Amino acid sequence: MIKYDKLWETMKEKGITQYKLTNDHHISKSLLHRLRKNEGISMNTINTLCNILDCSIEDIATHYKD
Repeated sequence: MIKYDKLWETMKEKGITQYKLTNDHHISKSLLHRLRKNEGISMNTINTLCNILDCSIEDIATHYKD
C-alpha cells in the first residue's frame, strides 16, 4: 500500500496549501481527495507534485507491505 501522509507534511514545510495547489497549479480537487484517501494516482501526478514542491518521491509517498 502506498500512503501519502508525507505529502501533507512536505506541503506544510514548503508553505503550499491545498488551495494553492488547486488555484495556482491547477491540481484538481478530485486528485486531492484521492491523495487524502491514499488511493492510486499516476507517476505523472507524482512527478508534477515533486516539481511543484521541489522535493523527491520519498517526501510525498511511503510504501507499506500489504
